[in-house]
Amino acid sequence: MFFDSWYDLLRVAVMAACAYAALIAVVRLSGKRTLAKMNAFDLVVTVALGSTLATILLNRTVSLAEGVLAMALLVALQWFNAKAAVGSRRFRRLIKAEPTLLLSDGRMVTGAMARQRVTESEVRQAIRSQGGGAVEDVAAVVLETDGTFSVLSRSRAGSGSSLRDVRQPDREPPGA
Repeated sequence: MFFDSWYDLLRVAVMAACAYAALIAVVRLSGKRTLAKMNAFDLVVTVALGSTLATILLNRTVSLAEGVLAMALLVALQWFNAKAAVGSRRFRRLIKAEPTLLLSDGRMVTGAMARQRVTESEVRQAIRSQGGGAVEDVAAVVLETDGTFSVLSRSRAGSGSSLRDVRQPDREPPGA
């Protein structure tokens, strides 16, 4: 089926313009944090907003009002989630993963890597992607809460204070 009717095309065009405007309004009203992708919940909300927008555009049984309400509820729930995480350490620990140290002072932290299901090859890839040439020159590789790798070279490590909130398991003996 390549074409059903001009009405269907017009409906998609009108719904797209209206839903897009509503999405922009909802996101702007909620603030920059809504689409920051700082943790897994942020990513889920971003994907869910895209899915909701697609449903509004293509599903005839979903009205614009229903779709806009769904988007607004997703953003509102994300806002309350972030607000609660800022106000309560217990809630924050419940919903957010902690960043995990995978490499420390040029040595792989194999226990942490195993728990996070990360291979040595992936850690080396992260080092290369950030311009590193030698594992020994790296002070730390951290698996962040959003799933990205942060690489801190020895030359730029300074006091290491940026690692304060990173889960640092006891360093295991080589080969463990």
